[in-house]
Amino acid sequence: MAKAPGFRCSECGWTTLKWVGRCGECQQWGTVEEVGATVSRIAAAAVPAARAARPITELQAADAPRWPTGVAEFDRVLGGGIVPGAVVLCSGEPGVGKSTLLLAVAAKAAAAGRRVLYVSGEESLAQVRLRAERTGALEPLLYLASETDLATILGQLRDTQPELVIVDSVQTVANADNEGLAGGPSQVRDVASALTRAAKAADVPLLLVGHVTKDGSVAGPRVLEHLVDVVAHFDGDRQTALRFVRTSKNRFGPTDEVGCFEMTGDGILEVPDPSGLFLSRSTTPLAGTCVTVALEGRRALPVEVQALVVAASTPQPRRVVNGVDSSRVAMVLAVLERHAALPLGGKDVYVSTVGGIKLTEPGADLAIALAIASAEKNVALPRTLAAIGEISLAGEIRAASAAKRRAQEARRLGYSRVLDDAVALVRNAIPEAIGQGRREAAAAPRLAAVPDF
Repeated sequence: MAKAPGFRCSECGWTTLKWVGRCGECQQWGTVEEVGATVSRIAAAAVPAARAARPITELQAADAPRWPTGVAEFDRVLGGGIVPGAVVLCSGEPGVGKSTLLLAVAAKAAAAGRRVLYVSGEESLAQVRLRAERTGALEPLLYLASETDLATILGQLRDTQPELVIVDSVQTVANADNEGLAGGPSQVRDVASALTRAAKAADVPLLLVGHVTKDGSVAGPRVLEHLVDVVAHFDGDRQTALRFVRTSKNRFGPTDEVGCFEMTGDGILEVPDPSGLFLSRSTTPLAGTCVTVALEGRRALPVEVQALVVAASTPQPRRVVNGVDSSRVAMVLAVLERHAALPLGGKDVYVSTVGGIKLTEPGADLAIALAIASAEKNVALPRTLAAIGEISLAGEIRAASAAKRRAQEARRLGYSRVLDDAVALVRNAIPEAIGQGRREAAAAPRLAAVPDF
């Protein structure tokens, strides 16, 4: 056995024979450190008959056993429940509701008769108790511990013998045998590896809370995401109560499911049917509004797009968006002016969504175009109309992904008229929608005028 010199990146594990200042894999500076690689000759071992390789056609496929956490939306994201021995990494921005949701999961599991260990490295026991009392998470089988030492946490696992472990967060726990600072790449790697081994050995599910960087990715070494079985991300805006939970990695289920939650003063609540969250409450048609059906994972959600077109008060017209992609709105405006003959070049245009949801998919292009055209013509579109489709630079309407599922969801919610790629051209869709809106407005009974004050 001999020692061969080498260098390795502490962030992603990339190796090289000579030192470099920047990692060739993750492009991080100052993370390449010298290590001694052990080179040895390993003799082939005898393989027991019970462990011999077998043809894949002779093996029986069996689903991993699961048990529900009690939070249906979280179970939906995990693929139907939590698998014993699974390690789930939950990440999200500060204040998005990670700890509140996991405390609710812990309380539901404890109420079902399972012993749960909740380890908090960021809050004291009194702080966790106050939050649990506010959210109704007080259960006798829910054990709390405020620890940041890895060896002590492993001792808590041995003494408590829990059926579910939650560590909040992995960046606050440190290994005393490691000289690195808590939250550093080497410490996070050691802590995550030790906790994962303990969870796998005891066949106990482990939920880890991880911090995120400025760009929204999981903080720490990239190997952290490779160690765990599931990576769940919490998305949400502090200005709105809506929260989405989706997975970017799931060894036991799909990665296209989305869980919907709502943050309230009493904790986090599930939203099993979010169809009414992104629609306005007005009962009369309003100019400048149009409904589309967006996809969040496998879920089809109706979303109302609102637009306002006014005369520009400055030499440079303003383009203000909220909840939609500004570049796509600029493209739609150019298509409307070129192919639909709408004079928008000298006017201020404001586009927004209802409920704080973000539309980033091209399937909402047609709804944005109809909302802008409705605001420009000052004609309300019918309340039973929904628009689904992508607009090309040539003014063509293309079918959106999963168009059939979107149309079925729209009709289920009462939108009997669905404009999609069957119209073919945006210059045909706008007169059709505007004309139908004018006909309905003319047939509707007129309200008495409101006196001026």
